[in-house]
Amino acid sequence: MSKPKPASLTVLGGARTVTGSRFLIESDGRRVLVDCGIFQGLKELRERNWAPFPVDPSSLDAIVITHAHLDHGGYLPRLVSQGFSGPVYCTTDTANLLSVVLPDSGRLHEEEAEFVNRVGSTKHRPALPLYTESDAYDSLESLHAVDFGASIDVAGAVSIRFDVAGHILGSATLLCEMPDGVKVRISGDLGRPNHPVLLPAQPLGDADFVLVESTYGDRSHRPEDPVERLVALVDRTVARGGVLVIPAFAVDRTEVLLYHLARLSRAGRLPRVPVFVDSPMALAALRVYRSAISEGRADIRPELHGDGDLFEVPMLEENETSEGSKHISSRMEPAIIIAGAGMATGGRVVHHLKRFLPDRRNAVALVGFQAEGTRGRSLLDGAEVLKIHGKYVPVRAEICELPGFSVHADREELVGWLRTATREPETVLVVHGEPSAAESLRRTITSTLDWTAVAPTLGERFTLMRG
Repeated sequence: MSKPKPASLTVLGGARTVTGSRFLIESDGRRVLVDCGIFQGLKELRERNWAPFPVDPSSLDAIVITHAHLDHGGYLPRLVSQGFSGPVYCTTDTANLLSVVLPDSGRLHEEEAEFVNRVGSTKHRPALPLYTESDAYDSLESLHAVDFGASIDVAGAVSIRFDVAGHILGSATLLCEMPDGVKVRISGDLGRPNHPVLLPAQPLGDADFVLVESTYGDRSHRPEDPVERLVALVDRTVARGGVLVIPAFAVDRTEVLLYHLARLSRAGRLPRVPVFVDSPMALAALRVYRSAISEGRADIRPELHGDGDLFEVPMLEENETSEGSKHISSRMEPAIIIAGAGMATGGRVVHHLKRFLPDRRNAVALVGFQAEGTRGRSLLDGAEVLKIHGKYVPVRAEICELPGFSVHADREELVGWLRTATREPETVLVVHGEPSAAESLRRTITSTLDWTAVAPTLGERFTLMRG
């Protein structure tokens, strides 16, 4: 009996950039796409979302999604609208969160296209959405939920097991076993061991090839407590009579912030000011988190199971409507506003920044990674003006980076996860990081572990074969 032809893996995204994760496994004549993220940040990256997909979407037999962030699953509606009709596998809570995230993303694409067409701040006539809310709802019909620890046969081409990644609720690392026994571990995004709500990532285990993210591959998170820095920022801003705006990812970052604000309030350390969560998507995601905690999901810390008060902050106001958002922006009294998107690429936070950045009494807290080409990155780099809706807005508010709230593992934590391998892999592919971060982690892996590590280029193909 002849041996099966070795499988291959082609990097279609997430190569020397921190967004657009897409990895194509071809095995026994079948095609399985692991992650289907959108590109964010620099214009040249965003334009990739509009380019023809490198393979015909109808030729894909299945898709597997590691977690619900848009840079890992946000391109799914586009693929479905262009002919993909196979199953999409993910964990239960990734499916629950995608049911929130994807329609909201489609709606935002439509709203942004309508807005730029109305104000004329586009070169495209007319500007079109990447996909619509209806496209997103159509794509949800493809989702198939899988339990942590369960191994499933995907398209008769590869066996895949979902293990806890600890990044956001439902996030998974994948152990992919080819028909000839070659094993590939795909990290997705790895969380930090100290996540307040989620369990840390499970050990890497046995693998011939490893794909590891490198978002923070060139740095270590600051040792100081980010909660203390947040308290000090809130106190300073309130004392000035200002408003604190926090661009926050709707999934997990908002929940982590509310968790800490609730604890600070119970300790008597939070000023009595309104806390607005101004994001329908974040509020819907919050309901998913509350349900997961109530039901004791496998990736929730056991001591938190059933804790119904975990995110309860006094004077918390949950806003769903655009009219309510306008009212929040018009207020003059001190407040904390948590709104998406986390890198200020779109959503309601952009309107709040336009309103509050020009006033020195106000402040903006950057609590997550800010990719190149985003408004968040511009603020982080000290921009004196920010272009919003075709106009330049002066930046006079205090800008404070709080990277300790990141739920991405840093360099030491990434290497620590790699050390949980039971043997040296053939090759480590360093992905999902900007060029400097990916190269820095690659060098660290080579020098520290003495393993073969590469930072692949877009379109690079690897034969999955031992020796």
